[in-house]
Amino acid sequence: MVTAMPRLLQEILFASAARYPNHTALVVGDIRMSYLEVTHYACRLAHALQARGVRRGDRVAIFMDNTWQCAASIYGVLLAGGVFVAINAQTKHDKLAFILHDSDSRILLSEPHLARVFATVSKQMPSLQVLCTHEAKGLPAGFENLDEILVNMPTTPPRQSAITLDLAALIYTSGTTGDPKGVMHTHQSLLFVLDSIHEYLGFTHDDRLFSALPLNFGYGLFQWFSAVRAGATLVLERSFTYPAQVFHQMNNEAVTSFACVPTVFALMLAHDAKQSLHFPSVRILTNAAAALPVEFISGIHRLFPNASLYKMHGQTECIRCAYLNPDLADSKPESVGHAIPGTELLLLDADGRAVAQGEVGTLYVRGPHVMRGYWKLPEKTAEVLVPSALSGEFMLKSGDLFKQDADGDLYFVARSDEIIKSRGEKVSPAEVENAIYSLSAVQEVVVAGIPDALLGQAVCAFVVVRDGEALSIQQIKHICNERLENYMIPKHVLLLSELPRTANGKLSRKLIMEQCGSLLAECN
Repeated sequence: MVTAMPRLLQEILFASAARYPNHTALVVGDIRMSYLEVTHYACRLAHALQARGVRRGDRVAIFMDNTWQCAASIYGVLLAGGVFVAINAQTKHDKLAFILHDSDSRILLSEPHLARVFATVSKQMPSLQVLCTHEAKGLPAGFENLDEILVNMPTTPPRQSAITLDLAALIYTSGTTGDPKGVMHTHQSLLFVLDSIHEYLGFTHDDRLFSALPLNFGYGLFQWFSAVRAGATLVLERSFTYPAQVFHQMNNEAVTSFACVPTVFALMLAHDAKQSLHFPSVRILTNAAAALPVEFISGIHRLFPNASLYKMHGQTECIRCAYLNPDLADSKPESVGHAIPGTELLLLDADGRAVAQGEVGTLYVRGPHVMRGYWKLPEKTAEVLVPSALSGEFMLKSGDLFKQDADGDLYFVARSDEIIKSRGEKVSPAEVENAIYSLSAVQEVVVAGIPDALLGQAVCAFVVVRDGEALSIQQIKHICNERLENYMIPKHVLLLSELPRTANGKLSRKLIMEQCGSLLAECN
């Protein structure tokens, strides 16, 4: 008997539930849910959504913390034939209103403690139906109790009419420089990248994945999808707000996979300097969303002695595009490797020609994992989905600048709009950041360019020093002088207690520039 390949994301959930019905799918705090329980909840929600008018292709927004309801609701929306729009729980009123209006969401799934944000928006959108989970403190007036609605709903799946080319998700970019863009992903694109990631990471039924990354964030979302794909367990935390609690949970649950971003690694290494951390059960360690500073790697090996480190690169428009074989993590510490299985990466110059080894080029991505486009933005879509050399095909122009070595492995240089042009030279922020990270007292650093009448742009470093450590601006400039060309040495160094982050916990040069404007004015 030939087993059909899954064509819809929800088919993977049903396959794992059939094989491992009583295996734990989700651990969120004290709550544990089996695959059968997740499936039953998703089916009930799908019937409830359809009863409220959701039809194939309709958008349903999920505005929740990292809860089991949030994770299970993603599959409920898909089972209803809908398109899920996951929204970070830290999103403020104006951005929430924009996303709900832009996506034409029919229904909003949320939690009572977030009513302070969505209540006003719902009044502005009378056609929007809000379904709220119930909390001990009560349900806000005027909103339906989702838990009561689901009690009498069937646990069998509704009839499926979607095909693999249908939209599955609208994933909104962070929007630090204007309105966010809705990235359109189909079942096909998400299933393809999921299988590609599974091929090189090799998760199994016995794995226990840990994530504190928000589920609206591609990297966080794929921790859940990857767990379901393998029939494994996802240990989900809301955030890293209470690090000691998170570290205890990781060891207590004997997690085998840890997904992280550089800012969290910085936090862990700072904590380890005061109180030793040790995670011997972790066998797979992944980094994405931002370049991992080389100086972190030795410390990471100490914290995770039995883990293989996978450095990866991607963006919302294709989820993932490159990974480095962990055997090369020490010999090529600045590389993010080569294309994920089944895809191709090209480095091209401004005229569309392949660049030579060692030269900087823009990264272009080919493969079924590339987004369909930006929701309602055909002009923006046309800027990044460009014709390839093969007739009738389009590829993604990533906007990321890279170099490539003789083996074809890639080295991130900068986002094309983040390159600093100072004294007529091009400065890579990442290169300056790596030099500053070589100082053990540095917890985090972001380098950006600021307007300068003489230089065009002046290199500016925003630095956070580890608690209890002493570090001067002169020491920072000295190490830069030792490691960098003269034109790359920061003209301005600002010592800060913390750096602002996006809603997804990522550092953003543009956001830092916006929020530190008064300090920058003093520099001039």
